[in-house]
Parts: sequence; structure tokens; C-alpha cells
Amino acid sequence: MKLVDIAEFYSDQGGGVRTYIHQKLAAAKEAGHDCLIIAPGPETREEEREGGRIQWVEAPPIPLDKRYHLFWKADEIHRILDREQPDVIEGSSPWRGGWIAASWPGNKGSKAVKSFFFHQDPVAVYPHTFLDGLFGIETIDRMFFWFWAYLRKLARSFDTTIVAGDWLGERLKKFGIGNAHAIPLGIDGTAFSPERKSEGLRRELLEKCGITDPDSRLFVTVSRHHPEKRIGCMIKAIDRVNRIRPAGLYIIGDGPTRRSVDRQAGKYRGSFVAGFEKDRDKLAQILASADGMLHGSAAETYGLVIAEGLCAGLPLVVPSIGGAADLAEPGYAELYRAGDSTDCADALQRLLLRDPEDMHKAALEAAGRKVITPLEHFRQLFQYYETLIKKKNGQKEND
Repeated sequence: MKLVDIAEFYSDQGGGVRTYIHQKLAAAKEAGHDCLIIAPGPETREEEREGGRIQWVEAPPIPLDKRYHLFWKADEIHRILDREQPDVIEGSSPWRGGWIAASWPGNKGSKAVKSFFFHQDPVAVYPHTFLDGLFGIETIDRMFFWFWAYLRKLARSFDTTIVAGDWLGERLKKFGIGNAHAIPLGIDGTAFSPERKSEGLRRELLEKCGITDPDSRLFVTVSRHHPEKRIGCMIKAIDRVNRIRPAGLYIIGDGPTRRSVDRQAGKYRGSFVAGFEKDRDKLAQILASADGMLHGSAAETYGLVIAEGLCAGLPLVVPSIGGAADLAEPGYAELYRAGDSTDCADALQRLLLRDPEDMHKAALEAAGRKVITPLEHFRQLFQYYETLIKKKNGQKEND
């Protein structure tokens, strides 16, 4: 099978999408598939990567984050597709990249399967983030009826829409997008074992948060610094908790709102901004040494860092909607209203009153049930695509 992914949100300086793309290339090679990633960049060139190929296409940068670029001209990408003649085309963006994938007419009698991979919910990322304090989620969704009409039109141009969970498929179905197929994402859970725990490291991280009491609880959060991640809400919530009992929040990540995050951490008690942690081994040690994971984003389609936290046995405090909430269960998690620092602080207080060992055991048990490996994710994805290829070519599944 030849797969071409038109990946508009890929950047070598990126986070989750970059990791996912590299895993896809490696998994495709292992499965014997040919995988090409078409990504926007500062210049047009092709390079080998992770057992596959990345074809960069010159495109303008995003003004707010110049690490990323957006496709503009379709002709060059269509010429690449003409050359490659893929069996499957993935459109991994609801914007220009998605329409470029959808509009390729094919040639030489191509019957390529077209798959729309719904990596990001733009209404959740921006309108929910900035407006839910004024209108509420359901009202905002209705206000953006025009976007759902736009998305329905785009999705109809594809044979399938891939989502990371049944909950997201139901959300899209509510807005008339009925071709969604859920395939959960995966992580390397073995790297995030609770056996990596270090009491010395835990105390060191607490001290960086300005907490000197070694019996205090340490929370960790991992995310890109962007408004949708609502890092300010978490900083304020930890400050509220510190009015009652000491607790620390160790913040891992970087991004376009880093200066704002730094200012807020300096203004409120109990938080430390560590920046991006590129050492995955060190990250695993930090997670294993924390007492819980706090999360702010309600816009993610799947909570990758939440899954990593579960594998480390961490109890969770997460928003009540989104990919993080989909991985939360009462045995080890407390939910709060997204963006509400008071409600977040209350959820933290509830968690602090519960038995840590019971929650730790429940989190590890849930990790065994809920979290799959990247290879398993791609095994399911490639198998699904092979089924669609046979169907589109008029073959029976057992042919």
C-alpha cells in the first residue's frame, strides 16, 4: 500500500503532530508500506526520514507561529500525487491542505481512497477557549453553524473521516458528519513506568515551585504554550490551593504564549515554568515522580500526555470535555469546568483528600485497558485502509 499524507500541521519544531508523523513513517516501513508525507515549509525539497520520505513544499509561514507554514498552491501538490499514484491520500487539515487532498482528480484511472484525518477541532481550539465564559459550549457550537456546514462539505469529499475516539465521532455526527471512524492514538507506555519514580527528584521539583514542605503534593502539566491549553487557569488554581495547603505545579512545554505564562507564574504562588523537555527519559522520570497530573486543554481530540500520565500511575485533574476527559474515570480522576480556575482548584482539593495509593492502582489498571501502542494504532489504521481499498476497487474482503 502506498500512503500519502498531506500534513499541513507538520513542523520539525512541532510537538504532537511531529511525533505522530515520525511514528507513522516507522510503522509503515515495518508493515511494508510506502509512506510519503507532504508538508509545507520554507522551501521545496525531499528527504528520507524514519524509513519513509518527507516532501517539503514551499509555503508561507503562519504569522503567529513561524515554526509552521500553510499550503497555498494546489498544483504542485497535485503533481506530486500524479507522480506517486497513492492507494490512500490523507488530508490531515480542515483548511487548505484538506481541500487540496479532496480536490485531486487523479489520473491513469486512480481509485485512491481519500481519508480526512480530523486531528484538530478548530471550534474547540479558538471559540470555546475565548468565548465559553460568556456563552457556554452549546451556544458557541450553534453560533458556528457556518463552520459545521463548511466541514460537512469537506468531509463529503472523502471516503472516510478518522477520529481518535468514539466521543469525537458522536460530536461530529451531531453536526451531520456521519462518515467518522474511530481509531484511538497510541503511546509507548513502557517508557512511562511508575518504577522511574525518584523521591529526590520530586523534592527538587517542589522546591523549584517554591514549596519547601516535602510532604506537599506535586502536580505536573505538559503542553504547548498556546491559549487553548489554558495554562493561566491552572496557575491560578494552584495559587488558590496554596491558600489552604502547599502544592506545586511543574509546567513543561513552550510555545507562542511563553512570555504570558512566565508572567503569570511569577505573579501567583506554587508554579514553575520549566520550558520544553526534549529528553524523553527525563520526562518519564518527572511524571513518575509527581503525585498527579493537571491538564488545562479541552480542545484536544486525544489526550496523549494524559495517556502517558496514566501509564506512570498518575491521578488526573482534567476538564470535563475533550480528549483528556475521555481518558478520565472516577477511580483516579476529578473533572472541572474548562477554563474555570475556581472549579479547577476545587477539583484539586477533592483529589488531595482521596487515597493516593487507591488512585495510583486505578490509574495503572485503566492504562492497561485504555492505552494502546503506536504500532497498534497504525496496525488498525492500515488494516482499515486496506479494507477501504478493496471496497473501492470492488473486491471482497477475503480476496
